[in-house]
Amino acid sequence: MPRYASIWFPFLLPDYTVRRKPQYRDMPFVIASRQRGRMVVESANRLAVQKGIAPQMVVADCKALFPDLQVLEAAPGKAKKILTSLAEWCIGYTPVAAVDLPDGLLLDTSGCPHLWGGEKPYLEHIKSRLNSYGYSVQLGMADTIGTAWAAARFGPSPVVVKPNRQYDFMKRLPAAALRLDEVLLDRLKKLGLTHVGSFIDMPPASLRRRFGTLLPQRIRQALGQEIEPMCPIKPVAPYREQLCCMEHIVTATGIRIALQQLFENLCLRMKAEGVGLRQAVFKAFRVDGQVQQIEIGTGQPSQNIGHLLKLFEHKIGQFQPDLGFEMFVLEAPKVESVAHEQAAIWDASGQNNRKIAELLDRIVARIGQVNIRRYLPAEHYWPERSAKPATPLWEKPTAKWREDWPRPVHLLAKPEAIEVSAALPDYPPMVFRYKGDVHHIVKSDGPERIEQEWWISDGFYRDYYGVEDENGARYWLFRSGPYQPGAPQWFIHGFFA
Repeated sequence: MPRYASIWFPFLLPDYTVRRKPQYRDMPFVIASRQRGRMVVESANRLAVQKGIAPQMVVADCKALFPDLQVLEAAPGKAKKILTSLAEWCIGYTPVAAVDLPDGLLLDTSGCPHLWGGEKPYLEHIKSRLNSYGYSVQLGMADTIGTAWAAARFGPSPVVVKPNRQYDFMKRLPAAALRLDEVLLDRLKKLGLTHVGSFIDMPPASLRRRFGTLLPQRIRQALGQEIEPMCPIKPVAPYREQLCCMEHIVTATGIRIALQQLFENLCLRMKAEGVGLRQAVFKAFRVDGQVQQIEIGTGQPSQNIGHLLKLFEHKIGQFQPDLGFEMFVLEAPKVESVAHEQAAIWDASGQNNRKIAELLDRIVARIGQVNIRRYLPAEHYWPERSAKPATPLWEKPTAKWREDWPRPVHLLAKPEAIEVSAALPDYPPMVFRYKGDVHHIVKSDGPERIEQEWWISDGFYRDYYGVEDENGARYWLFRSGPYQPGAPQWFIHGFFA
């Protein structure tokens, strides 16, 4: 049976503000935004609430009530960013965490609390840690999201609702515990239905006819009669290893040892399932709640622990331990099947290919994939289209390089016009001028006629010549189309080694 925990932050934005600006710790303040031409309170800290200030009040009225009130301007979307970071931190307690706007989190705690000695110690540990970071929190746990949400907001935190007891718990709470909007709550209040117990046993059809579909739906969700989906901050990686540390890790050596242990566990599982790692994310959870991470990728599926550690080696210095890391998580969001011939990496005939692939992985990890180019043959006669960049670098070719005619080592992206002297229009050139230098040709080979691909574009054919000048330098020249007096017909397109 699933179990859910709800974490409520009654002073989320004020607590976050005090964490960043401690000077506001002992003074009443509000966070406000402009709405319809006036400043309206979005959130107030505990001291301001004690002065009678509440959300949705106009700042001018608050100032009249308490002139010394400090007013800070709200940043749009800030609450969601804070909750997302806190949800990532909660991955240390459960792999499934979700943001519950505007001021809460939801955790799928199924199978997790026993690691902390039970559900109550589990919640108390989370509460203690968040309190130490400066956040005021209330927590609840139950079989359903709706009941856990109500327990966190309407019970003495932390509240653990026993399995299958959500009905007994919910019927004692006010109607607001069902997550209803203000309009619906006001209608219930006018009819004297102020507590869930006063209408929870009414026929659903009657409730739907009188109050709409939301009320009976919330009752079904709270009682577990209707499934309520969660939207985790990200999908849980199918290949994931976690390591909790008895002591805080502050050195690069300690981080590397933790990473090696995680890789040993992960690769052992991947070998058993016949898959190899293509992408890995290494996360470090700091004692102050900050989550840091580094990532690597491989060109081919890999189970080689030594190679994978080398890819991470130069990135470990990016971590900032400060007071230390208390937990590490290694995830492999992308894996692929390993071919049978890859099982014996160092014994197979493809040893050199494997070494080259791993060398490329290390180079990519250091300078980035955008700085490395590899080209494959393309099925085109036109020289500019006869090669294509490999995407990714380890892409396998679908055609073979042409070997019937020589091709230059360096092909210009765009042919450049040159001045040429030839005995006759159809003869090879004797002299050509390129970038101000005159080259006397002593050897030539050709012509090789290459036609334009009519289904792609129209244009003249080309007659290519491989030539060598008096200095031994070799060039790839061509005449475009038939001879036309007075027009530049010759171009240089490449250089041989």
